Amino acid sequence: MPPKVDALHARQAEILRHLRQTGRVQVERLAALLGTTPQTIRRDLNQLAEQGKILRFHGGASLLAGVEYTDFEIRKEIAADQKEAIGREVARHLPNNAAIFLNSGTTVAAVARYLTQHAGLMAVTDSVQMANTLRTYTGLEVIVPGGAVRQSDGAILGDVAVDFIRQFRVDIAVVGAAAISEDGSLLDFDLREASVVRAIINGARNVILAADSSKFGRVAPVKSGHLSQIQQLVTDAECPLALRQLCRTHGVTLIEAR
Repeated sequence: MPPKVDALHARQAEILRHLRQTGRVQVERLAALLGTTPQTIRRDLNQLAEQGKILRFHGGASLLAGVEYTDFEIRKEIAADQKEAIGREVARHLPNNAAIFLNSGTTVAAVARYLTQHAGLMAVTDSVQMANTLRTYTGLEVIVPGGAVRQSDGAILGDVAVDFIRQFRVDIAVVGAAAISEDGSLLDFDLREASVVRAIINGARNVILAADSSKFGRVAPVKSGHLSQIQQLVTDAECPLALRQLCRTHGVTLIEAR
């Protein structure tokens, strides 16, 4: 007997919800999560792929590269504990009396929350939300570029922002990424955001990538940089072996936040 339509739609909706959180998933993992058989999950994934909602690969599926899987408020809750630990660890590596870039994003926002005890920082950020947090800290100078403010998360974008950032040569930049590809490319969903990140990376003497381990192997359509341009990757203890090997290949110091 074929499954009821409502049950079918509910299960596929749950699959899509899970993919928007993780970016990619294996058949066996989904079957265990949803309490059904791998054969059922394969049929669901095949149907979703035929509808153009996901990309099917052997043993699993991923979101299409052009799909921005979550907005800012939802992203804050994904891997929240890992992001908080990463933010605390990155803040430990930021000295006082330094000029820094802080790129918009949920993981870098966690870094900003741990700068309350720093002094003498000049922080340039492309996020109005982060600037609003930092402005309340004693001893920090906060600078924001002009440009268009993205409604979903308060990121400042556009050529004006890029030109403004290019005027600086800071000590340390802290950047995030929507995804890290298997060749070490740093990826994003927004071409304008990627342009800002490239300017930030080029304007810093030292670059820290703050990214939880789930970002590795995800997909996004726009390249903002490469691991070879990064000096330190701060991530969580679940960092996969392939990403560890990429860090060794490109001379990136890997720091696990605990």
